[in-house]
Amino acid sequence: MSKLPSHCRWGILSTANIGRKNWLAIKNSGNGSVVAVASRKLATSQAFIDECQATEPFPIPPAAIEGYENLLTASDIDAVYVPLPTGLRKEYVIRAAESGKHVMCEKPCASNATDLREMIEACHEHGVQFMDGVMYMHTQRLQQMRTILDAGHRVGKIRRVASQFSFNGGNDFEAGNIRLNSNLEPLGALGDLGWYTIRFSLWAMNYELPTHVCGKMLRGQHRADSPAAVPMEISGELFYADGVSATFYNSFITAHQQWANISGTLGQLHLPDFVLPFSNSPARFYVTNSEFVTTGCEFKMLGNRQEFEVHESSDSAVDSQEANLFRKFAAIVNSGNLESHWPEISLKTQQVMDAVMQSALEDGRTVAIYK
Repeated sequence: MSKLPSHCRWGILSTANIGRKNWLAIKNSGNGSVVAVASRKLATSQAFIDECQATEPFPIPPAAIEGYENLLTASDIDAVYVPLPTGLRKEYVIRAAESGKHVMCEKPCASNATDLREMIEACHEHGVQFMDGVMYMHTQRLQQMRTILDAGHRVGKIRRVASQFSFNGGNDFEAGNIRLNSNLEPLGALGDLGWYTIRFSLWAMNYELPTHVCGKMLRGQHRADSPAAVPMEISGELFYADGVSATFYNSFITAHQQWANISGTLGQLHLPDFVLPFSNSPARFYVTNSEFVTTGCEFKMLGNRQEFEVHESSDSAVDSQEANLFRKFAAIVNSGNLESHWPEISLKTQQVMDAVMQSALEDGRTVAIYK
């Protein structure tokens, strides 16, 4: 496929299921298209392409490629989306950078911060953009929340951030999913779900790193095919120099929840669906300024909750966070002006995650974070 002005040519590195969702996001972005999909077997790549083309076709069907290296060296690809297992990402992100390909990396980006630094440095050295695939970072809702928090008169000074992201995977998930194999996904629920909750806390705090953290492994899973145990259920606590704190909970055994709450000196801001907006409704968040009132013998707590709506679609629509993510990335690629903000916040997220994991493996010992 020839290069069009202001158009990003994407290669998808593996046929992981999440790639189907992002195939559609790339299509809806308006400034990119999938031109190739790679797998270890040609038939697998072609089957993935055929299934996606059947419902969400590109005018020119993407090429099926056998072997990841062959995709990375292809001359007609500008950027690669990397949904490979975490344990394999470092090698292929570095190879992509060396081949001059911009990198959209699934999360968690790496097994540890040392590996991620090498990945980011390779991208910097070769002049390509690095960004992680956290979709909610690209919503209008988040921008409106930032405006309200920064204004100061509704929530006040932030004192506490709390979040939970969980789902109950069930018996089949526990028995066979790669997220419980320490070779492929060494961080388990902390990596798969905690990347979102930790990132939300960092975002709320304008990306200030906590001074120290604690983590607690509430339940681990040591499957026969896994050299080490990985978190099935984990909680973490982040502590800041001025006394602000943040807490999060992630689990593969607790029902679907994805809420976040920011508590301040004047009120609180709440999202019931901060990771994936609820289907078929506007994106919402709530600001509550409760008031305790006494009149003689009557004691009342007034809710004073205000609802905010952002008319932004869910479900992979053209204006959804998924499409915004790939639209933003392609705009950076097409402009040639790289943005250092994105790899910087990825590294901060990984640093906090590493420290929480270290603490959890040491029965909740406090771990300092060095900037």
